[in-house]
Amino acid sequence: MQLKHKKIILPGGAGLVGQNLVARLKAKGYQEIVVLDKHRSNLAVLNRVQPDIIAEYADLAYPGDWQRHFAGADVVVMLQAQIGGTDYQEFVRNNLESTRLILDAVKINQIPYLVHISSSVVESVADDFYTNTKKEQERMVLESGIPCPVLRPTLMFGWFDRKHLGWLSRFMKKMPIFPIPGDGRYMRQPLYVGDFCNIIISCIENGIAGGVYNISGHEKVDYIDIIREIKRATGARALITRIPYGLFYSLLWIWELFDKNPPFTTQQLAALTAKDEFEVIDWPGIFGVPCTPFIEAINETFNDPAYGTVILEF
Repeated sequence: MQLKHKKIILPGGAGLVGQNLVARLKAKGYQEIVVLDKHRSNLAVLNRVQPDIIAEYADLAYPGDWQRHFAGADVVVMLQAQIGGTDYQEFVRNNLESTRLILDAVKINQIPYLVHISSSVVESVADDFYTNTKKEQERMVLESGIPCPVLRPTLMFGWFDRKHLGWLSRFMKKMPIFPIPGDGRYMRQPLYVGDFCNIIISCIENGIAGGVYNISGHEKVDYIDIIREIKRATGARALITRIPYGLFYSLLWIWELFDKNPPFTTQQLAALTAKDEFEVIDWPGIFGVPCTPFIEAINETFNDPAYGTVILEF
C-alpha cells in the first residue's frame, strides 16, 4: 500500500496536536484521515480549516457509532486526553475509559499500527488528576499486548494552542498587567508541536518499533522568559509583574470556585513549580526530524499567515 493511501484514525484529533497533525498530514498528501472528538466547537474549526477530511462528534468514553470507523484502518494515533479541569471523573472518562474502548477497537479490527501519545508527566513528581490518569493510561497501553511506540512529549505549543502558551498570549493582549508567580524561574522544556507532529508522521512512515520515547524540548527555558518571548512575538503591551506565590495560588483558588473549567488551576501551578527535568534524547536522530529553535518556533506559532490566527475554544 502506498503511504498516502493509509487510513488514519485520530481519536481526540480536534485539539492542539490533532489540528497540527492533520495540517501536516494533508501537506504531505494524506487524504484518508478520520478525526473523532467530542469538542463540537473545535470540530467546527477543523471542518472549516480542513473541509475534505472526516471529522465527527464522538464521546469515546462510551461505545457508539464512532467504532465503525476503525474497520479497515491502517493507523490509529491515540490523542484523546483530559488535560485541565477540577472534576476527577472527567479525567477517568476521557483518559482511561476511552482508552479501554479504543484499544478494544484496535484489537477487534486487527489494525496493524498504533501510536500512543502519552506525556512527560508520567515521570513527574506532581500528584494531580492529569498526572495520575496519564500514568494509568500509559500502563493500559503497554499491558495491552499491542506493539506501538509510546511518545511522551513535554509542554507543547504551536498553531491552534487554546491552552498553555496560546491562552497566555491572549490573556497578555487583553490585560494591562501579566502576573508571574514568585520569581518566575521555573525551568520548562517546551516542545514545538510542529516538531512533535513530524515525529508522529515519522513513526507512521517508517514503522518505528514499539518502545517508550521521552520527547522533550531540547532547550531549557524559564517560565518568565517564555512569557517575555510571547510578548515580543505578539507585540503585547502588558506589564510583566512578579507577585508572591501564595497570593497567586489564592487568586487561582478563588477563580476555581466560580469557573468549573478554569484556564489555569492550582494543580497546574503546583506542577509548574515542581522542578521537574525530563530526559532529553536524540529524537532528531532517531526519527529524522530537525529540532526547531525555540525563538523560531514562537514566531511561527503566533505569526504564521495560514494558521497563526486560528483559535480553538478553551
